Amino acid sequence: LLTAKGETQNRIEGLEAGADDYLVKPFEPKELLLRINAILRRMPQVKAASQAPKVLHMGAVRYDIDRGELWRGAEPVKLTAQEYKLLSYLMHHKGKVVSRTELIEHIYDQDFDRDSNTIEVFVGRLRKKLPAGLIETVRGMGYRLQAPDGAGR
Repeated sequence: LLTAKGETQNRIEGLEAGADDYLVKPFEPKELLLRINAILRRMPQVKAASQAPKVLHMGAVRYDIDRGELWRGAEPVKLTAQEYKLLSYLMHHKGKVVSRTELIEHIYDQDFDRDSNTIEVFVGRLRKKLPAGLIETVRGMGYRLQAPDGAGR
């Protein structure tokens, strides 16, 4: 609960009514964020997401999320920050079609020019650095990360 009522009895009633937390106005935004994060850590679906694999594989490509390293076989691959974001998102959704809009929303701030062709530019750069056929264009829908010949799924 976020409220102006800060008396002890108000807090008790709010918590007894089922609130996970009780924050009285005025408050510090940092405190609110910390309380939200504490609640999220206790949620099962958030815990499951935090236990996601730390190394993603697709064919000959291996992406170590914690280290921010990408490997093509035994060779390291250097990417820009935006290329890492795009590839990471595709790898987390491998086999699924991801729309251009979804990629823009993941990579950029809200006020980004959605008519820009930067996603296409990043995909083109990634295709030059990765094995052929790894990033498939699904006409009119978006992109799909797929291991060539079904290898390494």
